[in-house]
Amino acid sequence: MKEHLTHPVFNIISEIIEKDNLKAFVIGGFVRDLFLNRQSKDIDIVVVGSGIDLAKKVASRIKPEVNISVFKAFGTAMLKFNNFEIEFVGARKESYRLNSRKPIVEDGSLEDDQNRRDFTINALALSLNKKTYGKLNDPFNGLSDLNNKIIRTPLEPEQTFSDDPLRMIRGIRFATQLGFTIVPEAIEAIKNIKERIKIVSSERIVDELNKILLTDKPSVGLKLLEETGLLEIIFPELTALNNVETINNQSHKNNFYHTLEVVDQICKNTDKLWLRWAALLHDIAKPATKKYVPNIGWTFHGHEFIGAKMIPGIFKRLKMPMNEKMNYVRKMVLLHLRPIILAEDIVSDSAVRRLLFDAGDDIEDLMTLAEADITSKNIKKVNKYLNNFKIVRKKLKDIEEKDAIRNFQPPVTGEVIMKVFELKPSREIGIIKDAIKDAILDGIVKNNFKEAYEYMLQKGKELGLTAKNDLSKSI
Repeated sequence: MKEHLTHPVFNIISEIIEKDNLKAFVIGGFVRDLFLNRQSKDIDIVVVGSGIDLAKKVASRIKPEVNISVFKAFGTAMLKFNNFEIEFVGARKESYRLNSRKPIVEDGSLEDDQNRRDFTINALALSLNKKTYGKLNDPFNGLSDLNNKIIRTPLEPEQTFSDDPLRMIRGIRFATQLGFTIVPEAIEAIKNIKERIKIVSSERIVDELNKILLTDKPSVGLKLLEETGLLEIIFPELTALNNVETINNQSHKNNFYHTLEVVDQICKNTDKLWLRWAALLHDIAKPATKKYVPNIGWTFHGHEFIGAKMIPGIFKRLKMPMNEKMNYVRKMVLLHLRPIILAEDIVSDSAVRRLLFDAGDDIEDLMTLAEADITSKNIKKVNKYLNNFKIVRKKLKDIEEKDAIRNFQPPVTGEVIMKVFELKPSREIGIIKDAIKDAILDGIVKNNFKEAYEYMLQKGKELGLTAKNDLSKSI
């Protein structure tokens, strides 16, 4: 494998350890990805000795000198070189306390270090010593597991997962990313000790969920999370969707598996993480709004409104960003039915204007979500919706070009209303502003100052207000 160790840092390390009579190896994901012909920008170096000392010597040899980050508490150091992140650690063995993922660390051998790795495919090591440069050290047959597309732990799976419970989700994430199969004994181990995931921070769990959502087919990982019982612990709102009720021989669809279909479908059309989150959460309130109505069947009225209200609580509990990303997902959940409703009926200009106004710059994302939400097995029905969506898209484009509705602000401001009618801040100002906005969206007046001003005067008169200043020509 030495012909693949082309990054200049490997030669630098090799020269230093030869002089200092040390042993060092490149290990983990970089080696795994070499065999899989995948690009990796992260290089992990393990040295039988001090990882920090080796990192400092390597940094001093690189011209221009690079910044080095040292983490004394963990005995590690990291530097960036040629767009790669290179981490150095001394070979070590670890032991764990029952209520913590933080290990008790002792100096160890390469074998000790490989024993502590999460999976056999991540325990592969290539020597950087001159005499054995590029030689593979593979004590757990990780290369065979790579070739057979298998996820397996180096030690007994319950021990590996109990030591660091995040590895349970990491294994599922690797299986999803790589298209691998987790061995049955590892699946059983996860089921047996799934409660251990509770000691893992929400931030680390969400990081793994994000990586699953960014794969080509997230449903693989989400099904495994559900099958092993992990999803019930980390995301009970999703498992609540996995339920089908029957009354009077009428059943509703399984909204969990529908959601997985929507997520997989949207992943074919976008790599935007937060739009994928919106797909995952778009029907999150269906269990809360489910109702059986005689002679009608199952209904989920208002699930988009209740779902939008649930988003901040979910984000807060999972310690996800409570900023514009959360607001974006909430907006997508709130509006996800609107394009579908338009596609079911004759599309009025007014309805399209309102959709443009409410969605703003996210209208394309909303249309992508709505299209992914059509998961019927009835091909005729699917084609009908998709063709109608084309009509909706054309209307959106035509009305945007004609009326400039997207992100518009009513041309008559509250300040103008106050000056014309000599008002102090009051509810009448809000009533007039809303009336002008609605009139423009409904096509009653055009989106310009002149028509909006005249409409303001009319609404003011209806409210018993008298215009005391004429600003029609001064603005």
